[in-house]
Amino acid sequence: MTGLVFSSVVFAALLHAGWNALVKTGQNKQSGMLLLTLAHAFFGLCILPFVSLPQGTAWLWLIASGLIHMFYQLFLGLAYERGDLSRVYPIARGAAPMIVLIVSLSFGIDSLRGLDLLGILVLGLGIVLMAHGVFSSGEDRRLIPLALGSAAATAGYSLVDGMGARVMGDALAYVSWLLVLSAVFYTPVILALRGRSVLPRGGGQIALGLLAGFASFIAYALVVWAMTKAPIALVTALRESSILFAMLLGWLFFRDTMGPTKILAGLVIVAGVILTRL
Repeated sequence: MTGLVFSSVVFAALLHAGWNALVKTGQNKQSGMLLLTLAHAFFGLCILPFVSLPQGTAWLWLIASGLIHMFYQLFLGLAYERGDLSRVYPIARGAAPMIVLIVSLSFGIDSLRGLDLLGILVLGLGIVLMAHGVFSSGEDRRLIPLALGSAAATAGYSLVDGMGARVMGDALAYVSWLLVLSAVFYTPVILALRGRSVLPRGGGQIALGLLAGFASFIAYALVVWAMTKAPIALVTALRESSILFAMLLGWLFFRDTMGPTKILAGLVIVAGVILTRL
């Protein structure tokens, strides 16, 4: 992985933690997720006239990813309704590279080295510690399956998008089309589930959604581009350095409790990510 790719993914990780924090600030988390999704579509539509049209099998990758992103957004919004940013985010993001590495090995997408295996075990330990904190601190235990569902979706779309962007040959075009499709799938589903209560209200909320959407769009475009230049599993793992950014934002802006177990779990998860990167 070159220095440019490495620094791009770390910057994307910071942006990713930032937009998650913006979604968490809203009182209605699914409303925040809907705003984010619509902002994605807005920026994607602005770019579509200047990029290539998907051809052939690229459409299959895009449709599959759009559906997976829909589930990711649903799970993540529900998880944030039940837990702290600094609790939900490490579980949701930390489990994703572990799943990607296992799937990559099983299907021969990426090879698995000794350090990758060690990283998986360390990641698993960190996630167990983070989940255990939910039981010991009296938090809503329903956040665990929701955060893990988000992680599984993250792993799924990471693999699909890495391969899909390679097929299409243009990362920016791929992401632009993908995020438009994601809005097409997610919007009617969340409206059917939650009704008009999720519709954005007020200029301030819309401005916040546009800001989060812009940060998220740039972050994911960088990540997908990196996946065309480096192994998908390595990019996915490095991206999860955002865990530390999210924990810091949760502590600084949301007054999340930062007990020793949570801090240790976060550091263990990041250590596992680093091991898969070495």
